[in-house]
This record gives sequence, structure tokens and C-alpha cells, in this order.
Amino acid sequence: MNWHTLPLDKVYEHLGSSALGISSGLAQERLAQYGFNELEETKKSPVWKLFLRQFANFMILVLVAAALVSGLFGDITDAIVIVVIVIVNAVIGFVQEYRAEKAMESLREMAAQEATVIRSGRLAHIPATDLAPGDVVALEAGDMVPADVRLFDVHSLRVEEASLTGESYAVEKNSAVLEDINAPLGDRVNMAYKGTAVTYGRAKGVVVATGMHTELGNIARMFQEDDIETPLQKRLAEFGKRLSYIILLICMAYFTIGYLRGEPPLLMLLTAISLAVAAIPEALPAVITIALALGAKRMIRQNALVRRLPAVETLGSVTYICSDKTGTLTVNRMTVQEVFTGDALVPLQEIGRRKDGEQMAWLLKGMALCNDVAETEAGKAIGDPTELAFVHAAKEHGLVKSELEQIHPRVAEIPFDSERKCMTTIHRDGAEFIALTKGALDVLLDKKTALTRPETDKWAAKGEEMAEKGLRVLGFAMRRWKELPDEITSTTIENGLTIIGAVGLIDPPREEARQAVLECNRPESNRL
Repeated sequence: MNWHTLPLDKVYEHLGSSALGISSGLAQERLAQYGFNELEETKKSPVWKLFLRQFANFMILVLVAAALVSGLFGDITDAIVIVVIVIVNAVIGFVQEYRAEKAMESLREMAAQEATVIRSGRLAHIPATDLAPGDVVALEAGDMVPADVRLFDVHSLRVEEASLTGESYAVEKNSAVLEDINAPLGDRVNMAYKGTAVTYGRAKGVVVATGMHTELGNIARMFQEDDIETPLQKRLAEFGKRLSYIILLICMAYFTIGYLRGEPPLLMLLTAISLAVAAIPEALPAVITIALALGAKRMIRQNALVRRLPAVETLGSVTYICSDKTGTLTVNRMTVQEVFTGDALVPLQEIGRRKDGEQMAWLLKGMALCNDVAETEAGKAIGDPTELAFVHAAKEHGLVKSELEQIHPRVAEIPFDSERKCMTTIHRDGAEFIALTKGALDVLLDKKTALTRPETDKWAAKGEEMAEKGLRVLGFAMRRWKELPDEITSTTIENGLTIIGAVGLIDPPREEARQAVLECNRPESNRL
């Protein structure tokens, strides 16, 4: 169902719900129908079965049979050598697969534990696993989205969806109907998905999918799909069968010819078995497994988990590498890169040399104060990734948000919205008040008063220069008030502003990403 293309009344009609949610009785019926809102795991095989699965190979089975026959006829040395090789091969494969089985547990940890739900018009807190399609949930900053929901009653909601889309910027949401049926997940701005995080604002949403029917559930299902044999596995299986058939035919022919010549049958049988054991390359599976395990171990050092050992071999045939950017090539943490205060672009590391100036000092204070970043009981900062970057940059230069709020307590705010493209917080500054506004640089330049036309063009040009470097650019402005107007609105507060700075942010690349890209582009002969 393309929920993002349906008007809310159609969504309610399909789900038998409303803005007041569904009743507890109906929720129980749907739980029985759709199951609990959790990621299901396929029934795990016992450890002993996982170990025995390593022997499900034609050549390995032939080796086991050869070892048994050798032992029965007194060739204990050969039997022990073959058994040791087979067991080592199985242990290496078992350990690798057992480690990879933990992937599903990581996905389950991403799910919300509790949800705020509206049932029959009443607000309640329930375990997120008890959510059912048609339930209405309330979301606010700091929440994990507990299920896939169609949003309504949206107030400046922003959701960080890096776990699904790889996009480090928090996505601004609304409730408008979308027309594009094939819109990718990142563009479905009237939807919020299970496992993503609310960084700003609040909203309500009607649950349209739970458990394994969610987008996160689709990812979990991919982990559970049967593995496709790699080219190496196919070639080895075919090689093992052909070689074993040829060896068995030769041994049977050898036994038959010797028997027809009058040789003792038992002697010919033992000789044929010895020939089979000698001809079968019993060390081949172990050598291949060890080589693949060493490759997997090297990849683990680079934080790449190989679920099945033979998959290591397929990397040798790769011609194109498709990589997620956020969190893979980058650190998935927005960072202030440089600022502009009207003179020249200043890199982050040099801000400290200029923070004694009043304009730079207020820019840092604006970064620390003009946001909705909050701290958990454990002292961890939560909020929009961009705002977290501002708070972190200010803290690096000695301006801690919690300490500044004691000196400049917030007395009012005008939340961000997509039409104004800015937000404002108002703080006490001694006997006066100061309004700090953060938003798109071009919008703030339209609200200024003190800049001449050439100065405005200069600010706009510097903003474009930072944007050309791949930076996200936001501006900061301020205005002092001896007394606040009776009505605190964007019209009364966000005018006559003084621009104090433009800040460029980026999700910086990982230190190892540069070397990894160079390695990929290096000619194959130089990698060996």
C-alpha cells in the first residue's frame, strides 16, 4: 500500500481508525491477526546442527567415509590425519557463521522499547511490541519511531533516518499528500519509519505497518534469506564430485582387474581404499577454508563482517563497489568546518583565537543557545545532528550550553518552520533581552538592517563559496531588546536583525576512507 499518496481520510478508512486511535479490544484482535510489533527471527538451529552443517559437502563426506574405512582396516594414521583435517575445516566455518548470526540482534536493538499511544482518545504508555495497525502514536524529540506511521498533526518534526537511507541530515516532515507513487523512502516526508529517531518537534501518526511488515522488517528479512552459492562453492562442489567419481571408478577398476587376475580379494580391497585415500586431496577443503578465514579476519579488522566464508572469494571478482556514504565513508556526525563573520573564512581550529571579539563571542553563544538540544539523565546530548554540531563546537571553545543557560536563561522561543526557514530563541542578558535567530543565510540577509548592498553581496558570496565546498551553510543573527513586545511572533521579533556569522558544516570523511578509496583505484598489480 502506498500510504504516502493517500489522504488521511482514506488512510483511516483502510485501517478502520481515526485521529482518536482504535480501541484496546480492536488492537488485541489485530495483534492476533498481524502478530506483535517486533522483528522475528527464523528459528535458530542448535549449535550442534550449525556444526554438523559444515560437513554437508560432497568431498567432505567422501573424506569421512575414507577415514572410517581406513580405520576399520587398520590404517589408523591416515584415518586420524583425515579426521583432524575435516574437524579443523568444520570448526573454522562454524566459528565464522556463529559470529555472523549476531547481525539480527543488532537490528532488534534499534527498535523502540515503549510507545505513547492514543486509544479511544486516551493517552497511554505501552510496550512498543503491543502496537497494532490503526493505532495512533504521539512522537516528540528524543523518541524512537516504534512502527511505520503516516504522519498528521505535525509541528516542526524532524527525523534522523540514517539507519534506513544513510542521510545524515534530519529530514523535515509534514502531513501533505504526495503524488509520486515511486518516491524513495528519503522523500516520503509524510511518513516516519520504525527504528528512526525524532530529533526535533512533535507529531502524531497512525500506524500503517508493524513488525516484519515495516521497512526495518524488510532489512531483517534479507538477513534471513537462504544464501546463494558463490562461484567458488559451485566450482569446488563440481570439482569434488568429478574427482571423487573418477577416483572411485579407478579404484573399482583396479579392484576388479586384480580380482580377475586371482589376487586375494581382501588385499585388493585394502589396496583400492589406500589408493582412494591417497588420490583424494583431503587437505584441499582445509586449505581453502583457512585461506578464506584469514581473508575474513583481515576484513573484520576493517570493521567488515563476512557472514559466509565463501563470500570472501567473490570480492576478487568485484568490478564496481556501491557504498553507503553516511557512517561508511563518513563518520555520521555533523561537524562545524568553518565560519564567516564578515572578514574572512575562519577554520574551526582557529575560532579560539578570535573568540574574544564580541561578534565571534556572540556567534559561539548563538550556536550554544539557539537550539533544542537536551541532555539525558546519563549526560548524553540528544537532538538534531546539526544542532548537536553547533553545541559541540561551542563547547570545544569553552561555552557549555547548560552553563550559558544559567547566565542567559531562555524566556521565549519561536520554533523553526519550513516557510520561515529559521528559529529564534530569546534570552535574558542582564536587564535586557537578546533574540538569537538561526536559519538559512539568504533568509537572514533579508531580515538585516545594518548591512549595505555590497556587504550583503559579500555575505551571500561567502555563503556560496562554502556551499561549493560541500558544506551546509546556516546563518546566525541577533537583536537586543530593552523590553520585549507584548506579542512574541516572527513578525515582531525576526526583523531588524544584525548578522553575526555564517557557519559551514559537513559530515566529515573517515580517516580510513581516503586510503580505502585509493586502494580501490590502485591497479591490481600494485595491490599484491
